[in-house]
Amino acid sequence: MIRNDWTPEEVKAIYNTPLLDLIFRAAQTHRTFHDPAEVQVCTLLSVKTGGCPEDCAYCPQAARYNTGVDTHKLMDVQEVLQHAQRARESGSTRFCMGAAWREVRDNRDFDKVLDMVKGVNELGMEVCCTLGMLTDTQAQKLKEAGLYAYNHNLDTSEEFYDDIITTRTYKDRLETLENVRGAKISVCSGGIIGMGETHEDRIGMLHTLATLPEHPESVPVNALVAVEGTPLEDQERVPVWDMIRMIATARILMPKAMVRLSAGRVYMNMEEQALCFLAGANSIFSGDKLLTTPNNESDFDATMFQTLNIRPRQAFKDKEVMA
Repeated sequence: MIRNDWTPEEVKAIYNTPLLDLIFRAAQTHRTFHDPAEVQVCTLLSVKTGGCPEDCAYCPQAARYNTGVDTHKLMDVQEVLQHAQRARESGSTRFCMGAAWREVRDNRDFDKVLDMVKGVNELGMEVCCTLGMLTDTQAQKLKEAGLYAYNHNLDTSEEFYDDIITTRTYKDRLETLENVRGAKISVCSGGIIGMGETHEDRIGMLHTLATLPEHPESVPVNALVAVEGTPLEDQERVPVWDMIRMIATARILMPKAMVRLSAGRVYMNMEEQALCFLAGANSIFSGDKLLTTPNNESDFDATMFQTLNIRPRQAFKDKEVMA
């Protein structure tokens, strides 16, 4: 049963379930709504890198931090399409383009992004963008260009948000999600753990996502990759059990969503990732980078898929959701 009326107490009770019982319940839910042998392979490309005016404490692309990230202007359309073609040939069915902007502006760069969206869509891939805040009109233009999904993470709970970001508000993020949903674009929204938040903050973020008028079709669960030069550079790596708990809780609360095992996967061995899949994760990002942070090599993923008898999920399998 799909619910959007979860109470904070219910979410907390699920999150605090003994871990093996939680995994078991999540695995049952996962098998009810998804094929457990399918995992979607996605590729994420930074099409405009660095120089961002925001102050997100985790982000190496913020202009105010000295992280060694080279700033690059928006890539040429054909270069991006070549990356997308290579991603498709390596097994990815979803191609996400990220630009280090605070918000989308109506200018030539946005026109170029629209051309990128059209080109990737023509390759038969699910095309996703993460470009910052978005108006309803801009969302409609992206939809008309063929955009399948838009990523805009909540990052954390509303209560902890101001400790991580001050250059935009939680309300700004929720408004962007409303604009994306209003344009009938698939919503991709999750968060990051390991930033110094409490378990209550993690529960709060999951509660916000699970009580949206419609659940996000995609929920990325990220573990902080602490980058030297950012305010969070000294944060300890989050335990894998915390990732598994987040994934399992998200799977139970939002049964139809694609739960994406995202940043931080590079630090997990095959056995740990297998537990994440058992707990309900059914998507990974492939390639040596996630925007500017390290990621698993495709050879490792191919071996893992073969060992676990996992097959890549085809594109557009959830298209009926957006009908």
